[in-house]
Amino acid sequence: MIGRGILAAAFHPRSSNLFFVHPLLRYLANLSAGMLILWCYFVWYLVVLVRYFDPRPRLWLTSLGLSVIIGAALLINTTASGRRRVKLEPWPMFRLFVTPFCVSSFAALVKEHHFIMIFSPKWGEMATAAGLCAALCTAVLALKKSRYAAPTPDQDLARAQ
Repeated sequence: MIGRGILAAAFHPRSSNLFFVHPLLRYLANLSAGMLILWCYFVWYLVVLVRYFDPRPRLWLTSLGLSVIIGAALLINTTASGRRRVKLEPWPMFRLFVTPFCVSSFAALVKEHHFIMIFSPKWGEMATAAGLCAALCTAVLALKKSRYAAPTPDQDLARAQ
């Protein structure tokens, strides 16, 4: 009984306990499908990173160097290669650099571990990654139906009338 009260207080929007919970739930409730897919990619990467971590600096410096070179090329391609200049928000710009880092380090980490494309030959690792992605998707879908989801334009119109 006490545990439920603590949990309810932590997740209550006006609670001062665990100040980060409400913004996190609101963020998840309002994730677009594209952002949810990117988070699932990141979860998959983290599962591989934890399982096959390699502390050698050369691997990480190579990945960092590739991310700077490829990220700069992607930035130029998305912002300055067309007829009109495009201004990106900070997070999409950050992702242009972090994605090549994750891709190159992923490739280096799984080298010689008999992966088939991005899939581990070990079913437990695949189940872990897929399960975490499914849990994230389930949580996001549940939160989209909760009070944490931002009102749709139709709901805003109804309130105004």
